[in-house]
Order: sequence, then structure tokens, then C-alpha cells
Amino acid sequence: MDSYPVTITIDGPAASGKTTVGLMLARHIDYLFLDTGCMYRAVTLAALERGVSVEDEIGITHLTRRLEMDILPAGVESDGRHYTVLLNGADVTWALRGAEVDVNVSQVSTYAGVRADLVRRQRAIGERGRVVMVGRDIGTVVMPSATLKLYVTASKEERARRRWKELEGRFRDASYEQILAEIERRDQIDGNREVAPMRPASDAIIIDTTNRTPDEVIQDILALEPFQPAAQN
Repeated sequence: MDSYPVTITIDGPAASGKTTVGLMLARHIDYLFLDTGCMYRAVTLAALERGVSVEDEIGITHLTRRLEMDILPAGVESDGRHYTVLLNGADVTWALRGAEVDVNVSQVSTYAGVRADLVRRQRAIGERGRVVMVGRDIGTVVMPSATLKLYVTASKEERARRRWKELEGRFRDASYEQILAEIERRDQIDGNREVAPMRPASDAIIIDTTNRTPDEVIQDILALEPFQPAAQN
């Protein structure tokens, strides 16, 4: 429907539920879904595979500019993915969720050159409209003029529990305590980086998903004024 917000941004910390909520919302209103975090993960994976140190800002930046990256709908895949990520033509969707990528992606995302290149790609997609874009700085940096901005969060304990269950379902060894420590570390890095720190936009609507199902959260979002029939007038 043309009455829906043209561009919707959803920001928030790791494992807050923003990706699940964003995907469900995009499907409900028939919008493109773009998880920008997977783009930083793709750069991190490429660096690890090519032996470029994650501490090498110049090397990582040069690598980013050379990468071919595409994000596609999940299609016929039935492995639980929300989308398909192609890196130089190869499907790396699940490789992006590896433990080594988890540990290093926040460091890579602090680099100004990396962010500039990926923001350029993200903004070009956002400017087409009819998109739900999810990340950590979408409402503040990538699309500050977005029609509707949401900031999805949850307690760190809840987020650690969700990530632990996700990894357990893929038969990866990880303790809850380790994951909680990693969540806290990533929050510290993402919230205090010099370039585009993670924070709610001044006009964002904050949604806490602690102890709530995605369906409940979606109903709250669809009850917001921009989605109501009166907004058409």
C-alpha cells in the first residue's frame, strides 16, 4: 500500500530481535528486506578467508572496495535462512554466523573506510523506497530522513539466551556465559566507536522485545499511526 512509510529503518544491538522483526514486517507489507549487518559480516569473513588481519584498517578498507556482494531473498532454501548472501558469487549465508566472524565483526565495523563504502551501497538501496532496512546506524547515518525509524532492544541476558539457543540449534558448542560476555563486549564496541556509534535516532520509536514473541512485537508495530487507515488522509 502506498500509504505505508516509504522507508523503514530498524536499529538495535546484537540479538535484540531486529532481524526477525524486520523480516516479518517486510513480508507483511511486501517490502524489500535488507539486513545491513550481514554486509559487515561478509567483509569480516572475506578478511579472515584471505588472511587480512582485522587490525589492518587500510587492508580491510581496500578489500571492502573490491568485493562483489549481493543480498537476495531466501528463495526455495529451507534451512531457516532469512535471505541469501553472495560474496563474489559464493553463497556464504551461514558462514557469516561463524564464531570467528562473531568475534571480529564489531572491530571491522569501526573502520571509517569500510563504513563509507557499505553505507554508499545501503543508501542507494534505501533511496529506491519500499524497504525495511535493519542495522545499527540506519536511522542515524544511512537513512536519517527515513519515514519511520524503530529501535529494537532487549536485556543483555535475553539477547544472550536467544543467541545461545540459535547456536545450540546449529550444534555449535558455546556456553551461555561465553555468549553473554561476547554480547557485552560487542555492545561496548558498537556503542562507543568513533564513527557512527550505535544509538537510537532522536525520532526513533523504541521497542523492547524482552520476553515477547516476534508476533507480539509485529502487532505493536502495525498498531502505530503510520500503518493505520487514518494515515491515508
